[in-house]
Amino acid sequence: MAGLAGLASVLVLSGCSANFGDASNTSTATAMHIQGVVHGGQQSLNGAHVYMYAASTTGYGGSGIAASTTNAATSLLTSSPGVTTSDGTNFYVTTDVAGNFNIDGAFACTPGTQIYLYSTGGDPQLNGIGTTTGNNAGAGLLAVLGNCASATPSGAFPSVTFVTMNEESTVATAFALEGFATDPTHIGAPTSVAGHSLSATGLANAFTTALNLVNQASGLPNATLPLNSNASVPGFRINTIADILAVCVNSTGTASSGCATLFGDTHNRAGTAPTDTATAAINIAQNPGQNVQALLNTVPTVPPFSPTFSTGTDLAFGINFTGGGISTDVGIAIDASGNAWVPNPGTNSVTEISSAGAFLSGTTGYTGGGLDAPGWLAIDGSGNVWAANFSGNSVTKLSSTGAILSGTTGFTGGGLNKPGGIAVDGQGNVWVGNSAANSVTKLSSTGAPLSGTTGFTGGNLDPNILTIDGAGNAWVSNEGNNSVTKLSSTGAVLSGTTGYTGGGLSTPYDIRVDASGSAWIANARGTAVTKISNTGVVTSFTGGDISDPSGIAIDGDGNAWISNNASNVETELSNTGALLSGANGYNGGGSGAEEGTAIDGSGNLWVTHTGTAAVTEYIGLGAPVVTPLAAALPVTPTTDGSSNAGTRP
Repeated sequence: MAGLAGLASVLVLSGCSANFGDASNTSTATAMHIQGVVHGGQQSLNGAHVYMYAASTTGYGGSGIAASTTNAATSLLTSSPGVTTSDGTNFYVTTDVAGNFNIDGAFACTPGTQIYLYSTGGDPQLNGIGTTTGNNAGAGLLAVLGNCASATPSGAFPSVTFVTMNEESTVATAFALEGFATDPTHIGAPTSVAGHSLSATGLANAFTTALNLVNQASGLPNATLPLNSNASVPGFRINTIADILAVCVNSTGTASSGCATLFGDTHNRAGTAPTDTATAAINIAQNPGQNVQALLNTVPTVPPFSPTFSTGTDLAFGINFTGGGISTDVGIAIDASGNAWVPNPGTNSVTEISSAGAFLSGTTGYTGGGLDAPGWLAIDGSGNVWAANFSGNSVTKLSSTGAILSGTTGFTGGGLNKPGGIAVDGQGNVWVGNSAANSVTKLSSTGAPLSGTTGFTGGNLDPNILTIDGAGNAWVSNEGNNSVTKLSSTGAVLSGTTGYTGGGLSTPYDIRVDASGSAWIANARGTAVTKISNTGVVTSFTGGDISDPSGIAIDGDGNAWISNNASNVETELSNTGALLSGANGYNGGGSGAEEGTAIDGSGNLWVTHTGTAAVTEYIGLGAPVVTPLAAALPVTPTTDGSSNAGTRP
C-alpha cells in the first residue's frame, strides 16, 4: 500500500474540461498522464500488464452472446515511452515491484466512449515485495476510467486522480457491466439502434454505476453513493466476492487450489470455465447463485477485505435507497434516461431517482397536482409520467422534471374509481384499471376519456394491474376472480365472458408482456407464475422459491424476473419457463417483502419493498431492456401483439 500513498501525492494529470455531454464521434489523440497501482488482495503485483480498452460501440456483449469482432473492445494504448507490445497487436504498460503503473503518452480517444483498464498476470510476491513467486497467469483485474469526455484542450479523463486496480474494482466493474460483457475484452453496446440511443445510454450508466460502487483512487467500496447519502452500498458483499477472487490472485497460479476451485465453480451458462479472475468475476455477476457456499468456504479466516459474510444462497447485491419521500411504495417505472420513478401512496408523492442514484425530486418527492395515494406509474414516449391516484379517483400527469401537466386535481372522469394499474400504449393513450368499478378507462395523451363515461366493462373484469401488447390490446389481471381479461384497442373483450382462467392463476397481480405478445402474470396468493400466449394458451411455472409473487418484469433477453413477497427473493425464468436463478432465487442480502419490480437499460433490477419505505437497485442481474415500456410498442400495431418488449435497446 506504500506505493499508493506515494504516487497519489505526486500525480500529475493533464486533462480537458468535464464535458460529458459531448456527442462528437471524432477520435482525438490525447496527451495523458494516468498513474495507478495493481494489487492482489492488497499485495503488490509485479510485472502485471495493464491494457486500456474502449467498450465496443457496434455490438452487444453479454451472457450467452459469443465473442466477436462486433463486440470486441478497442485497445487504445499505442507505442510510446514505457509502453511495450504484448502480442504484436495490443500494447500495455507494466507494473513495477510495488505494483505501480504509469500511462504517459498519446492514444486515440473518441469522446463519449466508455473506457476501462484490464490487468493480466503479475507476480503476487507472496513472501514480500521483491521476493519472486512467479507470474500468475490466472490474475485478471478490471477498473473503470469512465466516459471519454470532449478532448479539449488536451485530456480525456479530467476527474481521474489515481486508479487502484484490485479485486474490489473488479467486482464493481463485473457486476455493473454484466449485461454488456461476454468476457474482459468483449464489452459493449451499439451506439444507436433503430433511430434511438437507448443502448449507449444504458452502457454509459453502467460505467457510472461501477465508479459509484468503489472509490476509483482507493479501490475500496463507498459506504453510500457519491450523490446520495441515503443510498447505502453493501460493502460487505462486495468485500466477500473480492476475497473469493483474491484467493486465486494471491497464489502461485492457475494450478493452485485457489484458482482451480474458483475456475471450477464459476463457469458461464454455456458451461465454459474461466481462465482468469476477471472472467470469473463476470461469470459470478451473470450467475450469482451457482456454487455459492463452495465459493464462500474459500474465503480465508483473515481475509484481505472485510467485513464479509460466510453463509448465503447467492452473491448478488444491491443499493438500498431510503428517504427522498419514499414511503410504502408499490409500483416502479424506468424512463429512457435510466431514472427510476417510484409512487408513494403514504406521502402522496412521486420520487425520481437518477441512474447515478441522486434524488432528482428532492427530499420529499414531487407533490401536488392531485397526487393522492398513487400506487402505480406509467411513462409515455415523451418522458411524461402518469400516476394513478387510488384515493383521489384521478390520474396525474407529470413532466420528466416533475412539473404538473394535468391541473391541480389531475384528470378525472371516464369512470375512474379507485384506479390501480396504469399503462401507456404505442399511440400515447393511457389505460387505467378501476378496482372499485370493474372497468378499464382509456384516456388520450391529453387526458380526455376515450372509453365513455363509465369505461370499458365485461369479460369478468375485476382489475388490478394491466399492460399493453404490440397490437394495442390491454391485458388486465383480475385480482378478485383469479382471471385475466384481454381487451382490444377499442375495448372489445377478446378473452371470453369469464376471461382466461387456470394455469395457477391465484389473486393475479402484476402483469407484463414479452416480445411475442404473451402475457406473464405474478400470482400474489400462490406459488406459480402464469404465462398466457397471444393465442390464449395458459401455462404455469413454479420453483425457484416463487412464493406470493407480486412483481414481474421481462428483461432484454426475454427472461422473466419475479419479485416474491413471501420469500423476499428474485426468481429468474427463461422465456420457456426454465429456472435460471436456482432453487433459492436471489436475495442479494436485502430484506423486506419484495413488491413491484422493473429493469433498466443497464440490466439493473429495481424492486420496491412493502411497508419498509425502501427501494433496492440490484446491480447487474438482468439483461438491458428497452425503457420505458411504452417505447417498446409500435406506433402501427402488429396483428399478433409482438413488439420490442423484452428485448435489448
